[in-house]
Amino acid sequence: MPAETTSKSPPDEKPDTEQSPEPETAEESEKPAAKKAGDEKSAPKPSASRDVLRPVSAALCAIAAIAFAWASWTWYAAAHDDARHYSVLRDRVLNTAEQEIQNLNTLDYRQVDRSLKAWQDSATSDLYNDIAQGKTQFTQQVQQAQTVTTGKVLEGAVTELDEHAGRARVIVAIQITVTPPKGDPVVKRSRLIGELTRTPGGWKISALGQAPVGS
Repeated sequence: MPAETTSKSPPDEKPDTEQSPEPETAEESEKPAAKKAGDEKSAPKPSASRDVLRPVSAALCAIAAIAFAWASWTWYAAAHDDARHYSVLRDRVLNTAEQEIQNLNTLDYRQVDRSLKAWQDSATSDLYNDIAQGKTQFTQQVQQAQTVTTGKVLEGAVTELDEHAGRARVIVAIQITVTPPKGDPVVKRSRLIGELTRTPGGWKISALGQAPVGS
């Protein structure tokens, strides 16, 4: 009898209990990216208004600094301009006063009319009127005496100056030399106080007299 062939089934293979992870679907693979995108949206962003205010604030500070600097410079310039203007005016008044006081103390018998004209050109107000009224008498006296009187201002200073009112006062040290027709010249020094008034023709002496002792 033919031998029976029995087919033995292969030994049962142990079922693999560990299953390989299933491949991610397209939707699942996109989840991390979606999550990251969500994270970016949820992260706080700098305020747009704050970013705008920063340059605006800096610009305002710069404008304020420029305005302050300009105001300071304007005040400084104005103050120094006023001081300079006053200094220039004071010097001009003093120079004018010294020349006019010198004129009023100079009289040459050989040129009486010329000397008296210089007196009148240097004076105003009551002083001018006194010169005009006494012109004839001054002429007779100096021609009889035949003297030459010369004034020379040694130094002077402005003691008062009111530009708005048009008034000023000066004090000067003057040397007066009287030369007679015969004999030696006589020299006298004194201090005079002169008051000036501004006129359309400039600053003129309106009063002139001896300075008090000790002034």
